[in-house]
Amino acid sequence: MRNRLILVTFLFSFAVSLISGVFYQRSQSVNIEDERAEYIVDMNEIIKLNESGEYESANAKIVALQQDIRKAESQKNGVNVIPILCGVSVLFFVAAFGYVYFAILRPFEKMKKFAEKISSGNFDVPLKYERSNYFGEFTWAFDSMRNEITKSRASEKEAIENNKTVIATLSHDIKTPIASIRAYVEGLSANMDSSYEKREKYLSVITKKCDEVSRLTNDLFLHSVSDMDKLKLVPERIEICSFTESVINEISAERGDIDFRKPGFTVFVNADKNRFTQACENIINNARKYAKTDIEVFFTREDEDIILHFRDYGGGIPDENMPFIFDKFYRGNNCGNEQGSGLGLYIVKYITEKTGGKVVLQNRDKGLEVKIILPIVE
Repeated sequence: MRNRLILVTFLFSFAVSLISGVFYQRSQSVNIEDERAEYIVDMNEIIKLNESGEYESANAKIVALQQDIRKAESQKNGVNVIPILCGVSVLFFVAAFGYVYFAILRPFEKMKKFAEKISSGNFDVPLKYERSNYFGEFTWAFDSMRNEITKSRASEKEAIENNKTVIATLSHDIKTPIASIRAYVEGLSANMDSSYEKREKYLSVITKKCDEVSRLTNDLFLHSVSDMDKLKLVPERIEICSFTESVINEISAERGDIDFRKPGFTVFVNADKNRFTQACENIINNARKYAKTDIEVFFTREDEDIILHFRDYGGGIPDENMPFIFDKFYRGNNCGNEQGSGLGLYIVKYITEKTGGKVVLQNRDKGLEVKIILPIVE
């Protein structure tokens, strides 16, 4: 299109120059014919004056005629109009093409390239809105369409990721109570319920864990039918030390690998009991799976925070894995052949932060320490 426009503009300018030159030549030829006629008349008058003996008048007429001829010749030699007309035509061509290019061609080429990028799936390149050209409103509409498509794709991608995260998280949480149920069932099978009280305790824990599985499967069902955005927490004021003691006793399942040291003070926090239990179970199950050592659980108090410590004596986490250890689906180099989804610590971090606290991991000389830090409430 640009080449056609250049050709048309050039031909138009050339035609204007050619027509102007033709008209100028025709006007010049007419002027020359008129001048010749006037010269012939003057010569006839000079001849008649000589025949009648009026020599002085004839001489004066001859001088006047010479001056007219010299003046006409100087005017012809002084100005050449053809080059001027050609120059004007060239300037007109440049001005016309420049205006057409900047007002029409360049904006059109921008939109053409923009459309090619959009068709190839590249929505990151903006199309600048220029009010000065004829395509200003059209350009704005194109860029608005790009923004809407970009937002729509981002929302769709976020929804898909949220859906995957919730399903994976709930699936992971279901495994934890099932593991506890299995441990207590194995204890019953091994006749570890030597008394009526122990048997009742085992059966009570199994029943409670079955209720947890039912609740989690209900959460999964609700998410599938209503597209739940995130896991919901219902915090309440609890005495964290005594509650943690009961949680650890359930998780321990008489295995004897957890050393819980109850502090000599009472502290209240706002937390969701079920989700806090899940966080503790995830940390302890990770230690059992990867460290395979005894686990120490104890509290310390610092200013307005209560800190729950989980300490094992395994190999710890490689330093290069530490920045990513809380990411979804991330598994470190020390996982070996152990099965897992890479969601345990991600869930711990999510639950703790939603409770208003934070999680800290530290490699010790021997083993790993996980600290859950929660704000104290009155």
